[in-house]
Amino acid sequence: MTGADILLEALEREGVDTIFGYPGGANLPIYQRLHAHPKLRHILVGHEQGAAHMADGYARASGRPGVVFATSGPGALNTITGLATAFMDSVPLVAVTGQVASGMVGRDAFQESDVIGCSQPVTKHNYLVTRVEDVAPVLKEAFYIASSGRPGPVLIDICKDAQQAECEPAWEERIQRPGYRPAFEPDLSQVERAAAALARAERPVILAGHGVLLSSAEQELIAVAEKAVVPTGTTLLGVGAFPVRHPLSLHMTGFMGTGWNLKAVQNADLLMCVGMRVDDRVTAKLNDWAPRAETFIHVDIDRSEMGKNVRPHLEVVADAGTALRAMLPHLVPPPASRGAWLTQIDRWREEHPLRYAKSNGHLQPQDVMIAMYERCADEAIVVADVGQNQIWAALWWNYLKPGLFINSGGAGTMGFALPAAIGAKFARPEKAVWCVAGEGGFVMTAQELSVAVKHQLDVKIVLLNNFCLGMVRQFQDDFYGGVRSEVDLRHLPDFVKLADAYGLAGIKVERAEQLPEAFDFAQRTPGPVLIDFRIDPSANVYPIVPLGAGLNDFWEQPDDYA
Repeated sequence: MTGADILLEALEREGVDTIFGYPGGANLPIYQRLHAHPKLRHILVGHEQGAAHMADGYARASGRPGVVFATSGPGALNTITGLATAFMDSVPLVAVTGQVASGMVGRDAFQESDVIGCSQPVTKHNYLVTRVEDVAPVLKEAFYIASSGRPGPVLIDICKDAQQAECEPAWEERIQRPGYRPAFEPDLSQVERAAAALARAERPVILAGHGVLLSSAEQELIAVAEKAVVPTGTTLLGVGAFPVRHPLSLHMTGFMGTGWNLKAVQNADLLMCVGMRVDDRVTAKLNDWAPRAETFIHVDIDRSEMGKNVRPHLEVVADAGTALRAMLPHLVPPPASRGAWLTQIDRWREEHPLRYAKSNGHLQPQDVMIAMYERCADEAIVVADVGQNQIWAALWWNYLKPGLFINSGGAGTMGFALPAAIGAKFARPEKAVWCVAGEGGFVMTAQELSVAVKHQLDVKIVLLNNFCLGMVRQFQDDFYGGVRSEVDLRHLPDFVKLADAYGLAGIKVERAEQLPEAFDFAQRTPGPVLIDFRIDPSANVYPIVPLGAGLNDFWEQPDDYA
């Protein structure tokens, strides 16, 4: 078999059914053999960055590794942003890039680039394949590495002559990687100590991150929170890991988290962080984070996260689901004094509710989100872009079901939402998919509308259009003396006309009373639909912690709120 056929059969053996990619000179041998592998559906994209984000969205929605193809040079380099996005958010992804012939590597051949060197910082592992004999074992190993332990992207760069050469493939069933030891089992002694600490604490808080969703441990998290009676919040990437409407819910934490969450974190005597990095968006000013916490428990599958930002008193290096299941039998009823803590949190919830500005004649983004979530009814997948739109989508999230909110958290990649929503729809065709984006991020990958139209994907695009780079404008207004620099986006196209040019339905909405009709139109119209919501250009995200400040210093919506 040729290396190209070996690669494609190896993908079939891994259960791959969808590939997002773009052909070019260095991967043409692979594309010439696609027709011989009908189990593999190839989605031709508009740009390789879009392919990587589609594979990312596919992986997040399905739980299986996403696959992306690109050619050498600029094709491979165009995937880097998507690989970085997946790497920061621990998403399993396998990128297969073509490379110039092995004899030309390092000679500045046409469309040659050092994709191994460029991708090394943003992949879990990468390979340069120069021999056809290595194609099958490398692909088998790549899928194992991408999906085991802490998931992440893996890149395989295959020289063109290795794609064309022939050999008798060796289909290895076992992976032998002595230096790779992902943690699977928790240290049970630490789990028991963690459970005992939860029982003793008077003011405990649990914060859950993306790791809970990756390990499908939402029910275990609820069980631990309920048995130990511990208020529980989530990170931005963890939204959906704990039901927002649960009585113990603190909703979202961090830099733009809810006021009652931040109050709880800052006054807790015990903090247990599960499946999260404890990064700067969670802590804000690090030396002012959770100052009253006498016990910090960190549960994460990646040992390197322990003490990276905050040194824990108790380390549980384990998959979130495994650790939480192990903890459950050791939990005992909390002290009677816990009731006062719950009462205090209820008081903070009343004193610091989510609220937003009065209409002042403009459509408010929160009204759009509330109306959208009413239509979602706990069922639709919602993919958010980056900026104010992302935070509005996260803060007004109201689902009881987990795993249906997707966004770029660690990298904060503008342009993520549209291609990721397309990937999610390919992964879960039975689910309604809503894409929430600002106009700035949307135009970065708007060419992928052609994919949605070509395949008549039922993806509904909610464009929160305030004619500016909203988050940057808010930062400039609030933290940079009000000097607005290069945030005006009034030069962007008419999005309804753009939608028509691509061949999908598009409408414009400017008033709150138009919301029901607009969403009715979107839901009854087959295929992709774009709704250009002309929102209040002065709308801001609140709560927010000023740059350089601690969580205690969060700002809330000014008093002119609805």
